Amino acid sequence: MLPARDAQLVQIVDAAVADAARRSGSWLLCAPGCTQCCVGVFPISQLDAARLREGLAVLNVTDPERATAVGNRARQSIARMAPDFPGDAQSGILDEARADLDDFASDEPCPALDPATGLCDLYAARPMTCRVFGPPLRVEGGIGVCELCYHGATEEQIAACELHVDTDELESSLTAELAEGTGRTGNTIVAFALVG
Repeated sequence: MLPARDAQLVQIVDAAVADAARRSGSWLLCAPGCTQCCVGVFPISQLDAARLREGLAVLNVTDPERATAVGNRARQSIARMAPDFPGDAQSGILDEARADLDDFASDEPCPALDPATGLCDLYAARPMTCRVFGPPLRVEGGIGVCELCYHGATEEQIAACELHVDTDELESSLTAELAEGTGRTGNTIVAFALVG
């Protein structure tokens, strides 16, 4: 179900992140067990959702017990969020026009996060937002960074570490290809991707 060129997209993004991490040096504190970015709900594309489902299917073969735990955490997460879900709580499709989207479920842990280890059980299949989080990234109004990183760095030093990745066109074409093949459109969240 996942477009074949998704591997190319992942490779381009991961290489760009590795380059930004190299330039960041000790200012970038992201490491296994740091889970601050794993708490809070955020929109993911159907391409990200398909990648997560494929990753869960692989995990079900290699470690069925962990895969079951991820699925259970996803279902529990949906049950907690359903009453206030900013979109269609049946399909998991977000209504991105809703003003409360940014504040929704900001304390909800990602179901892929193993609470015992602090590691992502679906790390190789993680969404693009997860892949690019950490290094400085251009956002509306400037450059955004993780609040735990880049302490003591000047604005110029932070800018020199900026993540440079130009994959919008490739990602859009892969998302369109996936939609054509599956009929799935609209952004969702990790928990719904894992049970859908």
